[in-house]
Amino acid sequence: MSTTPVELEAIHGAHNYHPLPVAVSHGEGSWVTDAEGNRYLDFLAAYSALNFGHRHPELVAAAHEQLDRLTLTSRAFHHDQLGPFCAELAALTGKQNVLPMNSGAEGVETALKIARRWGYEIKGVPEGQARIIVMNDNFHGRTISIVSFSGDHVARAHYGPYTPGFTSVPYGDTAALEAAFDETVVAVLVEPVQGEAGVILPPEGYLADVRRLCHEHRALMIADEVQAGLGRTGFTLACERDEVVPDMYVLGKALGGGILPLSAVAADRDVMGVLTPGSHGSTFGGNPLACAVGRAVVRLLDQGDAQANARALEDHLRTRLEKHLGAGLVGVRVRGLWAGVDLDPALGSGRDLCEALLARGVLAKDTHGSTIRISPPLTISREDLDDGLDRFAAALGDLGAGAA
Repeated sequence: MSTTPVELEAIHGAHNYHPLPVAVSHGEGSWVTDAEGNRYLDFLAAYSALNFGHRHPELVAAAHEQLDRLTLTSRAFHHDQLGPFCAELAALTGKQNVLPMNSGAEGVETALKIARRWGYEIKGVPEGQARIIVMNDNFHGRTISIVSFSGDHVARAHYGPYTPGFTSVPYGDTAALEAAFDETVVAVLVEPVQGEAGVILPPEGYLADVRRLCHEHRALMIADEVQAGLGRTGFTLACERDEVVPDMYVLGKALGGGILPLSAVAADRDVMGVLTPGSHGSTFGGNPLACAVGRAVVRLLDQGDAQANARALEDHLRTRLEKHLGAGLVGVRVRGLWAGVDLDPALGSGRDLCEALLARGVLAKDTHGSTIRISPPLTISREDLDDGLDRFAAALGDLGAGAA
């Protein structure tokens, strides 16, 4: 009897994830198929990396075309995709400069390095004293520096000694943020929507307060839009919804079109200009294949269809989920095609609900106990969304029957 892919992973793979027991072998649009031929509606979209769905034809075509020409040069040489990619992404974000990297965490680390260097060279903070304000319950990645200011015990435990220079304040609390400022603060790092925390929405006016306080204290506002950006909230950039323009955007996930890792930091020259040759880099950052796919992603975003679909379906998604408040759910938060729902703990955990959804043919992911996130591809049709929400209602019913 042959060993299944799931069994092989359990035997030979590092146990740093606890995935649902399904081995996906094919994907198209909002749907995936497992190794046994079972179909599932994707309600996670790889944490927003698949904003345009599985194997979007324009993105796949761009990858195929570039694969036949050139895949990697390193940054030791120019190539014909990097300049156009940087120019096109700069135009999309309204910034002058773009620095492409690979993962979202690498993008955040890049922004933190730029902020510190800016603080010393431009603001004049004494060397070694720069501080960056971050938010409680943040998620920016899993590198040593990032977990140093994480409040997630599982992500942080036993990785010390931790990187100093970070002060954490409650998300959404303007007074606490203001009190944390002094002359050593060089930046504030904030998610416009806290995704991993459970799609936590900022209070009305909070992002504008962050922008104002950064201006008043001569600090940089860094918006981590790795999950929230590139159409997920119904706008190209999540900060647009609040009419806020940060000093730096960190982008990732969907920027690679669901095909390969690609992240980027976008900022104006008075910020990005502190970098000099050799002061930061990446062998694969801005490689030709990634840039070709990233350019195709920017073209899709320029068309605006994905953002429009997210806006058009937002109220429908909220209305359908809120019908379950008091009848299985105790909390619902929606922004664009992105929802955080809190399951009544009496019915089980978020993992229990994800397993019930799996049995009903829907893929989703839990976070923080009884919360799950819903983030289908932005290309999903209303019919498929309703299909998934019907299955969601049935899965809630399954848990209720089991708890009775």
